[in-house]
Amino acid sequence: MTEPVTEPVIERAPLRGLYFVTPAPPPGADPLQTHTSMAAAALAGGACCVQLRDKHLEGEAQETVARALAGQCRESGALFIVNDDVELAARIGADGVHLGRDDPDPAGARTRLGDAAVIGVSCYNELARARAAQAAGADYVAFGSMFPSPTKPEAVRATPELIRQARRELAVAICAIGGINADNAAQVVAAGADMVAVIQGISAAPDPEAAARRIAALFRTT
Repeated sequence: MTEPVTEPVIERAPLRGLYFVTPAPPPGADPLQTHTSMAAAALAGGACCVQLRDKHLEGEAQETVARALAGQCRESGALFIVNDDVELAARIGADGVHLGRDDPDPAGARTRLGDAAVIGVSCYNELARARAAQAAGADYVAFGSMFPSPTKPEAVRATPELIRQARRELAVAICAIGGINADNAAQVVAAGADMVAVIQGISAAPDPEAAARRIAALFRTT
């Protein structure tokens, strides 16, 4: 009798911990140096995941930065996620993609990137959107802005209570984002967030690596 063929088990880093989102470089700064130096600090501090988010980068410059960040993450055992751009993620072999309201749907991204890819979806303050993302095959959903955000000052606000409700209802990982720093991250971790996405809470801190370390440590005590 022929033995049934079984699909290999896909193993990847757990979706839990500090999720660093790279900041847009200040005017006149070198994008490659800015993104890689900030990612290096976050990874040294214990980030489990890094996302390239830069709305001004495109073409060869964008791909150069993405490949450099992907290499840093591989060396650190962290995941590398591309914001918005499914084709860029596929081209450089990123670990996955993060999708917003106007981006491709999770099912389409899954088809393009494969079963091993990590698909994240911004859900703002909408639990119904998170349910739909889970049904479409997302690996994590992101709620925010949890606190006033210098990156998106007019973003809708979410609450720790929404994280608690999502934790009760959803099976996918839950990420909190927006205005999170080393002083307030514990509130959303206590509410049940699997990951906290941080931009300026690390990049604008006096000591980015130390700030990252403080946030990452929260996940070793919960």
